[in-house]
Amino acid sequence: MKHRCDWCLNNDLYIDYHDQEWGVPVHDDRQLFEFLLLEGAQAGLSWLTVLRKRENYRKAYDDFDPEKVAAYDDVKMQELLQNEGIIRNRLKVAASVTNARCFLEVQKEFGSFDKYIWSFVDFKPIVNHFETLAELPAKTPLSDLISKDLKKRGFKFVGSTIVYAHMQATGMVNDHLVSCYRHAELLGAK
Repeated sequence: MKHRCDWCLNNDLYIDYHDQEWGVPVHDDRQLFEFLLLEGAQAGLSWLTVLRKRENYRKAYDDFDPEKVAAYDDVKMQELLQNEGIIRNRLKVAASVTNARCFLEVQKEFGSFDKYIWSFVDFKPIVNHFETLAELPAKTPLSDLISKDLKKRGFKFVGSTIVYAHMQATGMVNDHLVSCYRHAELLGAK
Protein backbone atom coordinates (compact mmCIF):
# COMPACT_ATOMS: atom_id res chain seq x y z
CA MET A 1 0.00 0.00 0.00
CA LYS A 2 1.24 3.48 -0.89
CA HIS A 3 1.84 5.88 1.97
CA ARG A 4 0.28 9.30 1.35
CA CYS A 5 0.25 12.67 3.08
CA ASP A 6 -2.19 12.45 5.98
CA TRP A 7 -4.32 15.43 4.89
CA CYS A 8 -5.85 13.58 1.95
CA LEU A 9 -6.80 10.26 3.53
CA ASN A 10 -10.40 10.97 4.45
CA ASN A 11 -11.86 11.47 0.98
CA ASP A 12 -11.53 9.84 -2.46
CA LEU A 13 -11.65 13.22 -4.22
CA TYR A 14 -8.78 14.44 -2.03
CA ILE A 15 -6.80 11.25 -2.65
CA ASP A 16 -7.19 11.59 -6.42
CA TYR A 17 -6.19 15.28 -6.29
CA HIS A 18 -3.19 14.42 -4.09
CA ASP A 19 -2.05 11.55 -6.32
CA GLN A 20 -2.56 13.26 -9.68
CA GLU A 21 -2.16 17.02 -9.24
CA TRP A 22 -0.92 18.43 -5.94
CA GLY A 23 2.72 19.36 -6.20
CA VAL A 24 3.02 18.56 -9.92
CA PRO A 25 4.74 21.46 -11.71
CA VAL A 26 2.23 23.38 -13.84
CA HIS A 27 3.46 25.49 -16.75
CA ASP A 28 0.23 25.90 -18.70
CA ASP A 29 -1.15 29.42 -18.28
CA ARG A 30 -4.77 28.30 -18.32
CA GLN A 31 -4.12 25.80 -15.52
CA LEU A 32 -2.21 28.43 -13.56
CA PHE A 33 -5.18 30.76 -13.95
CA GLU A 34 -7.55 27.98 -12.86
CA PHE A 35 -5.61 27.43 -9.65
CA LEU A 36 -5.36 31.17 -9.02
CA LEU A 37 -9.11 31.55 -9.39
CA LEU A 38 -9.90 28.46 -7.29
CA GLU A 39 -7.43 29.34 -4.53
CA GLY A 40 -9.04 32.78 -4.27
CA ALA A 41 -12.49 31.20 -4.12
CA GLN A 42 -11.30 28.92 -1.33
CA ALA A 43 -10.35 31.76 1.03
CA GLY A 44 -11.95 30.98 4.38
CA LEU A 45 -13.25 27.59 3.21
CA SER A 46 -11.84 24.10 2.84
CA TRP A 47 -10.08 23.01 -0.34
CA LEU A 48 -12.44 20.02 -0.42
CA THR A 49 -15.37 22.43 -0.81
CA VAL A 50 -13.69 23.91 -3.88
CA LEU A 51 -12.75 20.52 -5.34
CA ARG A 52 -16.38 19.43 -5.10
CA LYS A 53 -17.40 22.51 -7.09
CA ARG A 54 -14.52 22.43 -9.57
CA GLU A 55 -16.47 21.06 -12.52
CA ASN A 56 -19.18 23.66 -11.93
CA TYR A 57 -16.47 26.32 -11.96
CA ARG A 58 -15.16 25.00 -15.27
CA LYS A 59 -18.59 25.42 -16.84
CA ALA A 60 -19.39 28.73 -15.17
CA TYR A 61 -15.99 30.26 -16.00
CA ASP A 62 -15.65 29.20 -19.65
CA ASP A 63 -13.11 26.49 -18.85
CA PHE A 64 -10.94 29.08 -17.08
CA ASP A 65 -10.13 31.02 -20.23
CA PRO A 66 -8.64 34.24 -18.81
CA GLU A 67 -9.53 36.25 -21.93
CA LYS A 68 -13.20 35.31 -21.64
CA VAL A 69 -13.27 35.88 -17.87
CA ALA A 70 -11.58 39.28 -18.28
CA ALA A 71 -14.44 40.31 -20.58
CA TYR A 72 -17.20 39.46 -18.07
CA ASP A 73 -19.56 42.35 -17.46
CA ASP A 74 -21.99 43.11 -14.62
CA VAL A 75 -24.67 40.92 -16.19
CA LYS A 76 -22.33 37.92 -16.29
CA MET A 77 -21.18 38.56 -12.73
CA GLN A 78 -24.82 38.65 -11.56
CA GLU A 79 -25.35 35.35 -13.38
CA LEU A 80 -22.37 33.86 -11.52
CA LEU A 81 -23.76 35.09 -8.20
CA GLN A 82 -26.97 33.13 -8.93
CA ASN A 83 -25.06 29.94 -9.81
CA GLU A 84 -25.49 27.49 -6.93
CA GLY A 85 -22.67 25.32 -8.29
CA ILE A 86 -19.97 27.81 -7.31
CA ILE A 87 -19.11 29.84 -4.22
CA ARG A 88 -21.41 32.83 -4.50
CA ASN A 89 -19.43 35.54 -2.81
CA ARG A 90 -19.70 38.96 -4.46
CA LEU A 91 -16.11 39.96 -3.63
CA LYS A 92 -14.66 36.67 -4.88
CA VAL A 93 -16.62 36.81 -8.13
CA ALA A 94 -15.53 40.41 -8.73
CA ALA A 95 -11.94 39.44 -7.88
CA SER A 96 -12.01 36.61 -10.43
CA VAL A 97 -12.72 39.12 -13.21
CA THR A 98 -10.17 41.63 -11.90
CA ASN A 99 -7.59 38.86 -11.63
CA ALA A 100 -8.25 37.70 -15.18
CA ARG A 101 -7.56 41.22 -16.42
CA CYS A 102 -4.38 41.44 -14.33
CA PHE A 103 -3.37 37.97 -15.52
CA LEU A 104 -3.57 39.16 -19.15
CA GLU A 105 -1.41 42.18 -18.28
CA VAL A 106 1.23 39.89 -16.77
CA GLN A 107 1.11 37.71 -19.89
CA LYS A 108 1.69 40.79 -22.02
CA GLU A 109 4.61 41.96 -19.90
CA PHE A 110 6.39 38.63 -19.45
CA GLY A 111 5.22 36.60 -22.45
CA SER A 112 3.32 34.21 -20.16
CA PHE A 113 2.11 34.03 -16.60
CA ASP A 114 4.25 30.89 -16.32
CA LYS A 115 7.45 32.87 -16.92
CA TYR A 116 6.40 35.48 -14.37
CA ILE A 117 5.36 33.18 -11.52
CA TRP A 118 8.09 30.56 -11.94
CA SER A 119 10.79 33.26 -11.99
CA PHE A 120 10.24 33.59 -8.23
CA VAL A 121 11.66 30.06 -7.74
CA ASP A 122 14.32 30.27 -10.46
CA PHE A 123 12.17 28.05 -12.70
CA LYS A 124 12.56 24.94 -10.55
CA PRO A 125 10.49 23.61 -7.66
CA ILE A 126 11.59 24.15 -4.09
CA VAL A 127 11.80 20.70 -2.49
CA ASN A 128 10.98 20.63 1.19
CA HIS A 129 11.63 17.66 3.45
CA PHE A 130 8.84 17.80 6.01
CA GLU A 131 8.13 14.77 8.14
CA THR A 132 4.83 15.87 9.71
CA LEU A 133 1.87 17.99 8.64
CA ALA A 134 2.59 20.31 11.56
CA GLU A 135 5.83 21.35 9.81
CA LEU A 136 4.06 22.58 6.66
CA PRO A 137 3.92 26.37 6.68
CA ALA A 138 0.79 28.32 5.82
CA LYS A 139 3.00 30.97 4.22
CA THR A 140 6.67 31.78 3.76
CA PRO A 141 8.80 34.87 3.14
CA LEU A 142 8.70 33.95 -0.57
CA SER A 143 4.89 33.73 -0.63
CA ASP A 144 4.87 37.10 1.16
CA LEU A 145 7.03 38.53 -1.65
CA ILE A 146 4.89 37.05 -4.44
CA SER A 147 1.70 38.19 -2.72
CA LYS A 148 3.03 41.73 -2.44
CA ASP A 149 4.00 41.77 -6.12
CA LEU A 150 0.63 40.38 -7.24
CA LYS A 151 -1.21 42.98 -5.14
CA LYS A 152 0.98 45.73 -6.61
CA ARG A 153 -0.19 44.52 -10.03
CA GLY A 154 -3.84 44.81 -8.98
CA PHE A 155 -4.68 41.19 -8.14
CA LYS A 156 -7.23 40.50 -5.38
CA PHE A 157 -7.54 37.55 -2.96
CA VAL A 158 -3.83 36.85 -3.24
CA GLY A 159 -2.71 37.05 0.36
CA SER A 160 0.40 35.17 1.34
CA THR A 161 -1.49 32.06 2.53
CA ILE A 162 -3.45 31.85 -0.74
CA VAL A 163 -0.23 32.33 -2.71
CA TYR A 164 1.51 29.58 -0.78
CA ALA A 165 -1.41 27.22 -1.42
CA HIS A 166 -1.10 28.13 -5.12
CA MET A 167 2.62 27.36 -5.00
CA GLN A 168 1.89 23.95 -3.46
CA ALA A 169 -0.90 23.16 -5.91
CA THR A 170 1.14 24.10 -8.98
CA GLY A 171 4.33 22.36 -7.92
CA MET A 172 6.41 25.47 -7.25
CA VAL A 173 7.07 23.75 -3.93
CA ASN A 174 7.09 20.04 -3.19
CA ASP A 175 5.43 19.85 0.21
CA HIS A 176 4.60 16.16 0.14
CA LEU A 177 5.82 14.61 3.36
CA VAL A 178 9.04 12.66 2.92
CA SER A 179 7.15 9.49 3.89
CA CYS A 180 4.66 10.07 1.04
CA TYR A 181 5.34 8.17 -2.18
CA ARG A 182 4.69 11.35 -4.22
CA HIS A 183 7.60 13.20 -2.59
CA ALA A 184 10.16 10.94 -4.24
CA GLU A 185 8.19 10.66 -7.48
CA LEU A 186 8.22 14.43 -7.93
CA LEU A 187 11.92 14.91 -7.22
CA GLY A 188 13.47 16.35 -10.34
CA ALA A 189 10.09 17.34 -11.80
CA LYS A 190 10.24 20.66 -13.61
